[in-house]
This record gives sequence, C-alpha cells and structure tokens, in this order.
Amino acid sequence: MEQTRRRPRKLGWRFALLCLVLAVVISGLVRSLWLDVYYIPSASMEPLLRDGDRIVVSRTDFAFEPVRRGDLVVFDGRGSFAPLNSGKGPAADFLAGAGHWLGLTGSDTTYVKRVIGLPGDHVVCCDADSRLTVNGQLVEEPYLYAGDAPSQLKFSVIVPDGRLWLMGDHRSKSADSRSLLGAPGGGMVPLDRIVGRPAQIIWPLDRFAAIPRPNEAARH
Repeated sequence: MEQTRRRPRKLGWRFALLCLVLAVVISGLVRSLWLDVYYIPSASMEPLLRDGDRIVVSRTDFAFEPVRRGDLVVFDGRGSFAPLNSGKGPAADFLAGAGHWLGLTGSDTTYVKRVIGLPGDHVVCCDADSRLTVNGQLVEEPYLYAGDAPSQLKFSVIVPDGRLWLMGDHRSKSADSRSLLGAPGGGMVPLDRIVGRPAQIIWPLDRFAAIPRPNEAARH
C-alpha cells in the first residue's frame, strides 16, 4: 500500500518537471526563430517607445521584405554600438541574460533605432533649413520627438554596402550612429546584425498597440 501511494507522487513530480522543460524549450525555439520580447531601457525612441515598455520583436519580417528607410530595427550592437567584449563576468552576464530573456531588463548589447540611411545613401544634416536629407531629398520625420531638431551634430556620410545609418526618434536623448562617426565602422551597423522588427507594444497594458511599418508616403 505504501509503494502504491508514493508512485503517483513521483510520477506527478516528474510530469510537472517534464512540462516545465518542454515549455522552456518551446519558448526558446519561438524566441530564437519567430518572436522575442525586449525591454526598452531608455527614452531614446520617444514618443513611440517609452522607457519601461516591453515590445514583441518579429524575427521573420525582414526575411520576407528587406529593411527599408523609416523601419524600426532591433539589432546586436557588438562591434558597432557596443564593445565586442562587453561581458562583466559569468555571474553578471547570467543575471543580465536571465533578466533580458524574461523581458524584465534591457540588454547591454541590443538596441532599437530607426533606419535613416540604407547602403549607398548619402545622409546629410542639416541643410539651410535645418532639415535632414537623404540623397538630396528632404526627409519628413513625423516620428521625431516634439521640440527636437533633426540633429544638433552636423554630418555628411555615405552609407557603405551592407550597413545602415541608424538614429533614435528622441534625438537629444539618443546615442546612435552620429555618436560613433570617429569609431571603427563609423557608426554604421551591419545588416547581418539585425535581430528583427518591433511589431507590438505589450506592456504596460494601457499602451498595448501594434507598431506598423512606415508606408511609402512617410518614407519620402
């Protein structure tokens, strides 16, 4: 009788552990191949994305349609925005990785910015009217933070093949391609470092909303 009573308890514990392991594996596969959750740790993308927002990032959107001007992109900044060796030790890296995986904290090497220049583009700021231009054409920027200038820092760059010129929407609060003009790579982010496209704000609940891609009219 005693063995009969204990066996269901053992089977129940093992079943619960198996379900947990399967849930972690399935979640890992989904987040590595399809969707991931990211935490916004700064005000650099205001007003669209705010400090503390959680967003769902689609890893597949750019597989069907290439990156275009005006797109928001989440990218691995190692070698461009962040040092190649940005680790703080195994324990710190583990805790940071766990917090990022749960969508509770930001990542030291993952960023979200807006695509301003594609490979081959000539990006200039600013013209006589303090406007941003790409290939000589004025860029309408309805997403720009209210009261911000397109850029306080003047620049004229030609984006190399395979790279992107990226900027934040809250220009006065954003460290982006402008900040790295003198660094290796000149602040340009390789296309193969793109993780995916922000598709949905999921937290806080009062900001739950889709993040649409810009249409043709908004890009010119």
